[in-house]
Amino acid sequence: MTTTTPRTATVAEVAFPPAFRWGAATAAYQIEGAADEDGRTPSIWDTFSKTPGKVRNGDTGDIAADHYHRMREDVALMARLGLTDYRFSVSWPRVQPTGRGPASQKGLDFYRALVDELLANGIRPVLTLYHWDLPQELEDAGGWPQRDTAQRFADYTALVAEALGDRVPTWTTLNEPWCAAFLGYAEGVHAPGRTEPKAALRAAHHLNLAHGLAVGVLREQAHPSAEVSLTLNLAAVRPLSDSPADTDAARRIDALANRIFLDPVFRGHYPEDLRADTAQLTDWSFVRDDDLPIICRPIDSLGVNYYTPTMVAAGSHPLPSPWPAAQDHARFLPVPGPRTAMDWPVDAEGLYELLTRLRDELPGTPLLVTENGAAYDDYADPEGVVHDPERITYLRAHLEAVHRAMAAGADVRGYFVWSLLDNFEWAYGYSKRFGMVHVDFASQRRTPKDSARWYADVVAHGRLPQD
Repeated sequence: MTTTTPRTATVAEVAFPPAFRWGAATAAYQIEGAADEDGRTPSIWDTFSKTPGKVRNGDTGDIAADHYHRMREDVALMARLGLTDYRFSVSWPRVQPTGRGPASQKGLDFYRALVDELLANGIRPVLTLYHWDLPQELEDAGGWPQRDTAQRFADYTALVAEALGDRVPTWTTLNEPWCAAFLGYAEGVHAPGRTEPKAALRAAHHLNLAHGLAVGVLREQAHPSAEVSLTLNLAAVRPLSDSPADTDAARRIDALANRIFLDPVFRGHYPEDLRADTAQLTDWSFVRDDDLPIICRPIDSLGVNYYTPTMVAAGSHPLPSPWPAAQDHARFLPVPGPRTAMDWPVDAEGLYELLTRLRDELPGTPLLVTENGAAYDDYADPEGVVHDPERITYLRAHLEAVHRAMAAGADVRGYFVWSLLDNFEWAYGYSKRFGMVHVDFASQRRTPKDSARWYADVVAHGRLPQD
């Protein structure tokens, strides 16, 4: 199936509303380091990264970008860039080391200090409660496939909300539950590294349930004006052709990538075609009668993470696969176009497709683009300057797509670049650089790249600059 190349907007057209939120995003395990300080215990990513062969070069997040010790320096960087918002995640094992019981006050003190530093610099804190760092003790008890983990998450949410609920204006329950469930429990390329398709479907449901339980806690304990959100890495799924077989393959992937979260959260049910597709694996009896009313508690906005589209055709996918019960019906094809260092195609039209789909399917739901960015092979030249023109081109194209979607009626309220800093890129270790700010991991020196200065100009003027 072919798509029409969108018209590129002129510079004068690409101006954003004065209240548009301009941010950058990070995640605790990817930047904080201090893996065993002040009572923090291992998360599943600590365990996974120390398992031989799981992470490139044997890299771990033990030190990462050392943000735990350089937080004020990093907030000062954000202020110089003019960011209005900063999206970060709380490390569950830093705040509640065993995943049960009382909070570690030293762990909470770090986040209290971070929030206070952000507010002192006029930057809105956007707090994510879960970005994949499940306490290892909870995984040892069964992890996300176990219902109890959802209740443990609700208890953890209460600890964070009690400490920070008076001054955090935006709360996100989960980041990309698809990755946590299907990369972690089906394909095994993310922590905890299990390859159990049935368990992955249970994990997806219990992540949904954890989200709903957390929404209830936040409504009770956060400030009454707080914005409660969820961030999904929704897939822009395209069939190769209009043939029945290819469109059915796209339907199956759409159910597992998108509707397994959108439908219960916003409509209070799981898709019937998803249940039918996966009937050979499960009867879905792990969904209890009172789960769905909890999962679909109203939220104030939806975060959208987008990097690249997905093209599928009829066929099969080699095992292990992150697509339970779909691997015999769908194969994935390369999307034409330039590639990033991740070998991901650059295709901003996919972001436009997602935002306008959500406009149609979830009318009245404000949207935030909570992650968007690209990895390139960045390096500091002899003068210490980091030129990254490809990233600027990527960001420009995707901001143009956001602007076009807004002009078409999508209620997009903000945009967050992934990422503020070069960091530990999960199974790729330190081999991939997504940051607007270059980090020399040996010295921990921060160097804003050309893209950081370009983005600062966008933020300052609320429009895309002329090339």
